[in-house]
Amino acid sequence: MALLLLGILLLLGLWGLLRTCTRTPSSASRWPPGPRPLPLIGNLHLLRVSQQDQSLMELSEQYGPVFTVHLGRQKTVVLAGYEAVREALVGTGPELADRPPIAIFQLIQGGGGIFFSSGARWRAARQFTIRTLHGLGVGRGPMADNVLQELRCLMGQLDCYRGQPFPLALLGWAPSNITFTLLFGRRFDYQDPMFVSLLSLIDEVMVLLGTPSLQLFNIYPWLGALFQLHRPVLRKIEEVRAILRTLLKARRPSMPRGGPVQSYMDALIQQGQGKDPQGLFAEANIVACTLDMVMAGTETTSATLQWAALLMGKHPSVQCRVQEELDRVLGPGRAPQLEDQRSLPYTNAVLHEVQRFITLLPHVPRCMAADTQLGGYLLPKGTPVIPLLSSVLLDKTQWETPRQFNPGHFLDAEGRFVKRAAFLPFSAGRRVCVGESLARSELFLLFAGLLHRYRLLPPPGLSPDALDTTPAPAFTMRPPAQALCAVPRPGGYDQGD
Repeated sequence: MALLLLGILLLLGLWGLLRTCTRTPSSASRWPPGPRPLPLIGNLHLLRVSQQDQSLMELSEQYGPVFTVHLGRQKTVVLAGYEAVREALVGTGPELADRPPIAIFQLIQGGGGIFFSSGARWRAARQFTIRTLHGLGVGRGPMADNVLQELRCLMGQLDCYRGQPFPLALLGWAPSNITFTLLFGRRFDYQDPMFVSLLSLIDEVMVLLGTPSLQLFNIYPWLGALFQLHRPVLRKIEEVRAILRTLLKARRPSMPRGGPVQSYMDALIQQGQGKDPQGLFAEANIVACTLDMVMAGTETTSATLQWAALLMGKHPSVQCRVQEELDRVLGPGRAPQLEDQRSLPYTNAVLHEVQRFITLLPHVPRCMAADTQLGGYLLPKGTPVIPLLSSVLLDKTQWETPRQFNPGHFLDAEGRFVKRAAFLPFSAGRRVCVGESLARSELFLLFAGLLHRYRLLPPPGLSPDALDTTPAPAFTMRPPAQALCAVPRPGGYDQGD
């Protein structure tokens, strides 16, 4: 198969070269500089498949913070570094709020949902989602109570290991269940078959979306379709949809028009019962919006909490300092509360540094909704733009030691927590993550609660330096599968409280 694919690409490359030689060159004055493209493949030979963001950052050192790359035959503008990314995301307004038509997500969502939609459908879905999350108490007391309940359930699971190694992925169960409670109005037992199936499917989908074959499909959809490269992920997505439809069917009878809203799905059902001339809240888009929230809401917070635990095992001195602060502020046995963040500057700094250091989602492309001046260049409508968030989080002009895990990035000389403008893991502007408030609050409560109760250690016989922090191949920069030990601490948070 690989040899056949290579042969087809070589033949198509010769055909593209002949076309290029016979075509009148067009003006490039509207476009930023960039490496010269090869026929058909463009600049793909310059981009490492598993480290595309790192390859783009290296190109930015040669061509500047705004440059052009050819992904196949698609001209794409890349923005690298804090200044260029911030100017584009915050300064352009609606002109850079669209998404380009990414082949696999077009097949999955058909232009619906929240994250890969554009125009009126995206605006309606986003405004509805923000309003609903606020109404459900995200970032406030009721949601914090749910997070602490889930923390107690997670600690019950960890206690079963009695300080022996547990799989790092277990820590993802709690943030996933918090998302499910918000979306479906109910939490799942960790052994519930539906809960287990959903987590397994989400994991498989995220891994498949990060494979080279899916990246090839997005660049050459016709070639990908010929070799059915998209079929495995579509099969898994359909299994997720089947579960979501089952949950939707179960919620409908309990949702009379104007009844109380207890979940995101309830709000979607109720919205669909009103006037909807454009079909923005027909069942297909209800499922699409829920699918987006399920996939994004579980993967991002689950992976970040796992990274936080892994980095604490890797840096025991940092972990000790966090626990000293937690003991001093919370005292013995008390659960953390959202208002404690102000009194826990070092803990807060560590959690921010985890998110900066891991660069969980290096980039998601945007698209010009109109002809727009950007970085001194006039870019035509429809131009794909990659705001490289990893280049912001690792910008050497903004961070003292960008490639090192250093909580001091978020502390001043007196040890007070300092907000940094270049801290953009949730993006910025009109496409800033709709779940940012939920993610921030649950990560703080779960992280502080776990470190107050447990000492996180490498498995017996393994040193902290031996813990693997090389990101595993997936759609996000998730941590590699491995084990840690959670050893209860005297005077730590008691799950019975």
